[in-house]
Amino acid sequence: MEHKSISNLKLIKNEVELHNKNIEIIAVSKTFDVETIKPLAEYGHLHFGENKIQEALIKWPKLKQKYPNIKLHMIGKIQSNKVKFLFPLFDYIHSLDSIKLAEKISKAQIKQNFKPKIFLQVNIGNETQKNGIETHYIENLLNISRYDLDLDVIGLMCIPPNNYNSDKYFREMRILKEKFKMPYLSMGMSEDYISAINIGSTHIRLGSKIFGKRSK
Repeated sequence: MEHKSISNLKLIKNEVELHNKNIEIIAVSKTFDVETIKPLAEYGHLHFGENKIQEALIKWPKLKQKYPNIKLHMIGKIQSNKVKFLFPLFDYIHSLDSIKLAEKISKAQIKQNFKPKIFLQVNIGNETQKNGIETHYIENLLNISRYDLDLDVIGLMCIPPNNYNSDKYFREMRILKEKFKMPYLSMGMSEDYISAINIGSTHIRLGSKIFGKRSK
């Protein structure tokens, strides 16, 4: 019998293909254990996301050794003293939001000789409780990250405000993507991913939609 996560992923892929075939589905495996992740890895799914470095260090070194083609995405807040543990475990970082963090990542990638692909996290709703840079700081952070620190910044990421229509914020992100000539947009989660891809997302981050309800 097919594992539930595989069935869920197939349904999502069929849905996504009706709208746009060039979408990367990131299976967000935070709080889910190795045994829950394995069926998707065996099936051949490549992109997974975690939001805590400590949790990822427990689960992913052996998984990536067994499934070397997997690409791991850091989608959560990064404490500057934990940056060194990102390398070479994470292939993508979605949460760069300050010059200080950019400098730490730059030093680590030189030391580890490993260059992850990076999204700048934008606080598109200007929420004081959320991480991310305000829109008027994007250009400065982008220029410093790319040209001074040699980071491979490929796109923008956002988490829209809860309990609001996400479309407005997704459209604002699309405008920013075009303004800064970014190839990729990381936006859209389990409750709003179809809207996100219709507006221009290239990377959607789905957890419960694939793995089921989290127990914690």
